[in-house]
Amino acid sequence: MSEIAVPNRKSSSLAMLTHMLRIRRMEEAAAEWYGAGKIRGYLHLYIGEEAVAAGAIPCFGEQDDVVATYREHGHALVRGVPMNSIMAEMFGKASGCSHGRGGSMHLFDASRRFYGGNAIVGGGLPLAVGLALAAHMQGEARVAACFFGEGAVAEGAFHESMNLAALWKLPVLFCCENNLYAMGTALERSESQTDLCAKAESYKMPALRADGMDVVSVREGTLQALSRVREGAGPVFVEYRTYRFRAHSMFDPELYRDRQEVEDWKRRGPIHTFSARLKAEQGLTEQEFLALDARVMAEVAAAVAFAEAAPFEPVSTLAHNVVAEDGP
Repeated sequence: MSEIAVPNRKSSSLAMLTHMLRIRRMEEAAAEWYGAGKIRGYLHLYIGEEAVAAGAIPCFGEQDDVVATYREHGHALVRGVPMNSIMAEMFGKASGCSHGRGGSMHLFDASRRFYGGNAIVGGGLPLAVGLALAAHMQGEARVAACFFGEGAVAEGAFHESMNLAALWKLPVLFCCENNLYAMGTALERSESQTDLCAKAESYKMPALRADGMDVVSVREGTLQALSRVREGAGPVFVEYRTYRFRAHSMFDPELYRDRQEVEDWKRRGPIHTFSARLKAEQGLTEQEFLALDARVMAEVAAAVAFAEAAPFEPVSTLAHNVVAEDGP
């Protein structure tokens, strides 16, 4: 089965809903197959945060650069990396977008200017600044979008990147997905200043907030910030206040937050609140929603089948792209 077509208003609204459903169902399948031992290593699920990727990523043009974190499945999928390729990568197969060598945390697709997937907290920030510097020096109208969690704000790379981007007025959009917990540490337990926009503003950088549980708020906030970057004002910082419904990773016993807090946030879940909004305001019927979900589920099943059947990389190629090849 080929990947389902994402609709192009009712059409853009339906497109955002489709993006969120594709992320959610793909990740649910990833969790299932991780439990079955088909996916190994680390797996960081994006469930609950789908509105950020679904609302923000489509705002960028094909010429723009996108850098993400290790919780990047949704970003890659919305950017256009095929679900088959993503699932095969998580299965460690040669047909994966990183040829099975990167796994869950290192999805990469240069043809779509999607530069990771980065296992290092804050590791993508200086990469995005470098990409923006290259665009600036080459006179190209590109923006580098960098997605990272609020835990990265504690890293030196965050401050170095923010400072340099602001100093040189580079075209970077810093997209902070604040899900309130850096692994198992609550924001107020690690940061004396919990107003993340204030940190950005300390570098004389424009900063704004969007509701990361509302895909429309995410889209509007991203477009507003992106227009400022494209106008040549330099970098802009956006904080998306969101929440992950699952543990930090599949190994996380999740002892740092109580169940009632999670349930309270689930009532604001981005998929069911947005689908209810479309039913109330744009005439989406329950039957149409269920049909859309069924198509997504079929796409996920096909991606899993593709990943299962795909070959592992042969041993003979293990040194490729690891050590320098002999020259002519």
